[in-house]
Amino acid sequence: MLTNMTTSFIARLRDNDEAAWFELWETFGPVIRIQLTRWGKGRIGVETARDLSQETLAALSKSIERYDPARGARFSTWLLAIAKHVLGDEIDRRMALKRGAGKANAEFDERWMVADASMGVDEEYEASVFRAKVEAAIRKVESECDFMDFSIYRMRVLDGQSGKEVAEAVGVSEPTVSRRLSKVRDMLRSRLQEVISIYSFTNEELDEASRNGLLLNPNTEDDGQAGPVDKSTDVSFDEAIGDIYHRQMELRAVDEQNLL
Repeated sequence: MLTNMTTSFIARLRDNDEAAWFELWETFGPVIRIQLTRWGKGRIGVETARDLSQETLAALSKSIERYDPARGARFSTWLLAIAKHVLGDEIDRRMALKRGAGKANAEFDERWMVADASMGVDEEYEASVFRAKVEAAIRKVESECDFMDFSIYRMRVLDGQSGKEVAEAVGVSEPTVSRRLSKVRDMLRSRLQEVISIYSFTNEELDEASRNGLLLNPNTEDDGQAGPVDKSTDVSFDEAIGDIYHRQMELRAVDEQNLL
């Protein structure tokens, strides 16, 4: 079932909200470009991969409202299916041109909603889509919170510096570093819930954060009430964020190198 946040985002896309389009492109563009390049096996160039990734996201916004949760496709599977369709259509068009004939674009239909092992979905692709969601949440937090607060979080978590090193670098005490770190961490947990909710079609996707070491409500009991604070979950959360962030930066580096 699509969440309210997902349907609200879809509405923004349909209304040609430039911010929504940029968010979609910034979040998943690199993942799709790398996947298209891998599939293309030298048959398509960098500019074509870029154009096709844009077509993929445009097709997503037009077809997502027809998504049928009963057919079991995840957001990541749906996105990959559209990309494969767009690439196949481009290759078919090129082959037709070589034969001296035109070819109309194939219509994208609901058959692509069904998860298909032949589609090329693998653990690395699924992981890259999840990492893209995490990076999107980090960007949101960076744009919303105090510059010093996020700088401390970046140095401590994303750059892996010790609390003492960060304190000396910014000229505050270590307890102040811890307090500001906690503030940004809480904000990031909130933004992660929002982003994952927007780009998830299934309960399995909604549970991906916890499976990747990101407990979004660590101090909540089973009955929904506030529970005792467990500092170890914060440490695990920060470590997981740091690892996911660095892996995502590696993907972006590959994407940038391809573009060069």
